[in-house]
Amino acid sequence: MFQINLRSQQSIYEQIIDNIKELIIRGVLEEDSELPSIRELSRSLTVNPNTVQKAFKELEREGFIYKVKGRGTFVSPRREQQVDPAAVKKISADIRNSVQELSYLGLPQADIEKLVADIAADPFGSKAGSSKEED
Repeated sequence: MFQINLRSQQSIYEQIIDNIKELIIRGVLEEDSELPSIRELSRSLTVNPNTVQKAFKELEREGFIYKVKGRGTFVSPRREQQVDPAAVKKISADIRNSVQELSYLGLPQADIEKLVADIAADPFGSKAGSSKEED
């Protein structure tokens, strides 16, 4: 499914969340498809089951997954109208911080705007010739 980077500054549970979100957003995990159990995923990633459980709880709280008692955990159907204002506020702050850092590093305003527009036009970097930075 994916791997955890033990050298990352990001916590393991955040990496699990981000990886599952990316798989859902990219369509690799389709709506209503079943996720591995907490035990299976913790075994395959060699992490504590409590870490996976914490990630699943957060993904469920954010509406990316849902649980069916006695059956498992599944990918939630995409809801176009569902906008979480808190999530938008957090992501907007992240974007603002990144733009401020680019500006501080000396990137001209026009280049920053082009970069943001290019990312918005192709959020997954799937166009030919695009490069994805490695963490």
